[in-house]
Amino acid sequence: MSTLTKTFHFEVLHRSTKSNARVGRITTPHGSFLTPTFVGVGTNGVLKSLGHDESMEAGLDLMFANTYHLMVQPGEDVVEKMGGIHRFSGRTRPIITDSGGFQVFSLAYGSVASELKSQGTKKHSNSVQKISEEGVKFRSYRDGRSILLTPETSIGAQKKIGADIMISFDELPPYHISADALKKSFERTHRWEKRSLLFHQAHPTDQALYSVIHGGINPDLRKKSCQILRELDFDGHAVGGSLGKNRDEMIEMLTYTLPCLPQEKPIHLLGIADLPSLHSSIPLGIDSFDSSYPTKAARHGTLLTDNGTLRIISGAYKDDPRPIEEGCSCRACRTVSRSFLHHLFKSSELLGLSLASSHNLYYMIRFMERVRQKILLNEL
Repeated sequence: MSTLTKTFHFEVLHRSTKSNARVGRITTPHGSFLTPTFVGVGTNGVLKSLGHDESMEAGLDLMFANTYHLMVQPGEDVVEKMGGIHRFSGRTRPIITDSGGFQVFSLAYGSVASELKSQGTKKHSNSVQKISEEGVKFRSYRDGRSILLTPETSIGAQKKIGADIMISFDELPPYHISADALKKSFERTHRWEKRSLLFHQAHPTDQALYSVIHGGINPDLRKKSCQILRELDFDGHAVGGSLGKNRDEMIEMLTYTLPCLPQEKPIHLLGIADLPSLHSSIPLGIDSFDSSYPTKAARHGTLLTDNGTLRIISGAYKDDPRPIEEGCSCRACRTVSRSFLHHLFKSSELLGLSLASSHNLYYMIRFMERVRQKILLNEL
């Protein structure tokens, strides 16, 4: 437990005898929750099309908010003035913020999804003006003004936002990068992370700070990253950087990386929470996973069920009187039929997006509940 935080704590409640999977409990200033857990992504401080009352009722224990977007709108000073992200947004359960460094990657090179398709080849856009030892200069997507993100301004903004868990400032280089460029990025991002921790220590708050493990798919660099960061006083560790060009490569990387991390601290996988990846990576010992996939898929009409995905815009559901999934307690399954939800999507009604998002969120939370039970029974 970090000497900087009085409230944050992680304990392992059970380790599976079948794998490295474990059930744990994370305690924060805004409550505790069990792991492994799914972390919903609320870029602007709320999940798209869902209020906090519904997401908390569904059991979403931890939500990810995006520091860069909150800095651009409404601004971290406004969030602080309004009492922090919890009072500002109305969410009373734990919140985690990223560092803003993800934008270095997504604006300059493309998304994590592109990485896993081996498509992360985008060159610097006009949004990223300069990456230097100091930090990253962005051009605001709202008004064009320049914003300088450094380890110090990133952690400073996250402190003003008031999340329970913060992420240290890092750079995420793409999969398609030369060995020399990867080494340069690797060394700089670890200097940034140490600066993040030093700023946190100089301005102590009741917030936890996670490191980000880097190194691409290079085993030696991944292990070196673990060695460097485990010696520093971080409250937990997130696995980030380029995760590989496909899921198999990602799982291989996680297999040789995770044993190098301290097992008494929580481990988070950044940006990945699709079901196949969860099935493969939970047995390796990861405690939390964030992804916008479930709610984004819902807004495009793809619904998650135990029998696979369901495309509600398909004509097959035009006159289907059943709920999305029998036994589901989400708002959609309790109140409407597949037929009506199909109609809402065909009519471009916003209610359809909200109902579909409600279902996929409920599905992910129930999925993780079943996962924890299987670990406790040593079945996973």
